[in-house]
Amino acid sequence: MLKASVNKYQLKFKRPAGTSRGVYRTRDSWIVTLWDTKQPNVKGVGECAPLPDLSCDFDANYEDKIKEVCASVSDIEYWLDDGLMDYPSIRFGFETAFLDFKNGGNGLLFDTPFVHEKEGILINGLIWMGNPNYMREQIQQKLEQGFHCIKLKIGANDIEDEMQILQSLRKEFPSDRLELRVDANGAFSVDDAPKVLEYLAAMQVHSIEQPIRQKQQDEMAALCKQTPIPIALDEELIGVNAKEEKTALLDNIKPQYIILKPSLHGGIAGCLEWIDIAKERQIGWWITSALESNIGLNAIAQWTASLGVTIPQGLGTGLLFTNNFESPLYIEGDRLYHRESF
Repeated sequence: MLKASVNKYQLKFKRPAGTSRGVYRTRDSWIVTLWDTKQPNVKGVGECAPLPDLSCDFDANYEDKIKEVCASVSDIEYWLDDGLMDYPSIRFGFETAFLDFKNGGNGLLFDTPFVHEKEGILINGLIWMGNPNYMREQIQQKLEQGFHCIKLKIGANDIEDEMQILQSLRKEFPSDRLELRVDANGAFSVDDAPKVLEYLAAMQVHSIEQPIRQKQQDEMAALCKQTPIPIALDEELIGVNAKEEKTALLDNIKPQYIILKPSLHGGIAGCLEWIDIAKERQIGWWITSALESNIGLNAIAQWTASLGVTIPQGLGTGLLFTNNFESPLYIEGDRLYHRESF
């Protein structure tokens, strides 16, 4: 008989992580474990990692919902199908724990060249918000490490300061040497966004994620129709869990890209549905993480590698935290690798 348990774990950031929504110093994760009473030594592990001010499934009863699934985990197929459709972070935790369990409980969820250390995943270097000197320091570090695609969080500082940073980068590194992506996390007003997009286009920025806050579909659609650079939806997808709602959103807004995070956008099953709908409409996509621990990051990386991606993805190795779990993931240059022996 299948059994499950859950343990809450608090991750601590090495330094405050700034976004346009505020600053993270800690974040909570719930680690779920699955096993069969006939094989108690084979255990699958997954991570449920909601972001309190962002996830559609986080509320005061979050842990109770996980315990409810644990109590009836023998009906895992129901939970992974419809039962957790509206609980993306919990769905992702149980999806990956179940995959781990089915594959022998050794942490290998998808059998690809990636997990055998034969291929790496191209990734972007992430630059966190902060004062201009801190942002420049991060950029220099990423360039020295060999990144050819950098994603900058923007919208928390004076926009002129942020544009100056981008301008100085562009002067030194043309677009054929360095791809620049920016993530606004909905920081700009509907009135200011067109001017920001023009600034970014002048600096040959690859794309901008969520220039205005979500739930302004008509305004976002108008931006996507006339934008001088590609727009990627991220927060806009949160809480849109039914297939017909996903289809309607993409048909209305018609973005150039969507950004998918399993913990926010429906787990693996929900993200695959987003990908299918996007492909039918020639909308691009890539995968990124949502500040999970190395348990969640490892699962996302293995799943991403199974998709045959070729453009930079938003993945890493959990270096933001002081008390992360051990991980088989490591970075060389601008690629993420998975140690075969771990």
